[in-house]
Amino acid sequence: MKTKDLIALLERNGWTFKRHGSNHDIYVKGKDRESVVRHKETDEELAKAIIKRRNLK
Repeated sequence: MKTKDLIALLERNGWTFKRHGSNHDIYVKGKDRESVVRHKETDEELAKAIIKRRNLK
């Protein structure tokens, strides 16, 4: 999955960018935090895990 598509999905569901980590960008929603790799592509299994864990639609 393209990372920009995963980020767009997070943002559509109320997540906001907080800061850059060394290899990840940090997104927050309330007290929850999610790290997204800063590559063009995100591993398909990782993307599915984030989508499932955060109930993204």
